[in-house]
Amino acid sequence: MSTHAPNESRVISLRPKAPSPGSGGAAGAPRRPVGGPQPRAPREPLWRDLVGDVLRRERLAQERTLKDVSEAARISMPYLSEVERGRKEASSEVLAAAAHALGLGLADLLLLAGDELARHARSRGVRGRTSPTAQYDGFCLAA
Repeated sequence: MSTHAPNESRVISLRPKAPSPGSGGAAGAPRRPVGGPQPRAPREPLWRDLVGDVLRRERLAQERTLKDVSEAARISMPYLSEVERGRKEASSEVLAAAAHALGLGLADLLLLAGDELARHARSRGVRGRTSPTAQYDGFCLAA
């Protein structure tokens, strides 16, 4: 039987309580560095952000409106806007339709987005593998 009154809820905190100032914290608890929080490394961009940026940049370079491109691609204007802003993870069919409406092939769109990702990695000083097949320890699948 419960010790609580009926219809009375109990809240259990999932976060540990912060030690009161001057208490020194719990014994053995990790301490933060005196200098404050450590700066985080910039996060790697999401693929949908990169693809959306490329679509928007290409559309604006052609001085075309969202309405024009969405009609040519047969994609709703709000959905194309969400894709351009990186809010929606578009299917390959949608990406191909948007790319074709801009006079690009799907491969062109993906190569431009891949170039952006590589540029971002270089700016962070991240070194990747020398080739995509390096991860397979010398084994490569033939087509």
